[in-house]
Amino acid sequence: MEGARQLKKNNTPEIVIIDDEPDILYTIKEICLYGGWEAATASNGRQGYELCRMHKPSLAIVDYHMPDWDGLTTVKRIRQTDNAISILVLTVDERQETAERFIAAGATDFAIKPIKSPDLISRIKINLRINEIQKKYISEQKQIYLDKGISPATLSIILDYLKERGDGLTIDDIANGLNLAYQTVHRYVSYLLDEKRIEIVPIYGQLGRPKNKYKLL
Repeated sequence: MEGARQLKKNNTPEIVIIDDEPDILYTIKEICLYGGWEAATASNGRQGYELCRMHKPSLAIVDYHMPDWDGLTTVKRIRQTDNAISILVLTVDERQETAERFIAAGATDFAIKPIKSPDLISRIKINLRINEIQKKYISEQKQIYLDKGISPATLSIILDYLKERGDGLTIDDIANGLNLAYQTVHRYVSYLLDEKRIEIVPIYGQLGRPKNKYKLL
């Protein structure tokens, strides 16, 4: 197993990268090393799951389209073994319904391919932060998931950002400010609306597709 060979030489990885394309595995691992994180790679979902099960990394980066176990199956299996791990899904599919399925399965966030190195590093940093908060919730025996994959760790980060910027923010504002995917923020904003914790502030007089701002109640 490629990942297992790496672990004999390196410290326990903070990140496990799962993708069936060798070039992508190599590139993302180099980005991780540049960012100062130990990383191990797996060329399929089963192998990546085993690495995550054995070594409890802080973050798994999982490709969507893979043979045998696809990304959705891999995310489900990893989440079953670890409530704290952040799971960042790599995909070319930007549809919100795809994001909803992955979040319900346990994904934390998304990176739309192709992604530039600085953007991926930023995405890794916020997901490692989410992992730290999630581990704190577990240690304090607080509720781990609220509804269909909604993580209180991610929710707290979004709520804090809305509180900090009290004049209201669009989904794009939140996504760009926190380095989270638009699809991730959209799911959490929908949840907060359903829970009546935020309100919609319409934006009038703009050209193009109308957008809404959201602010805390």
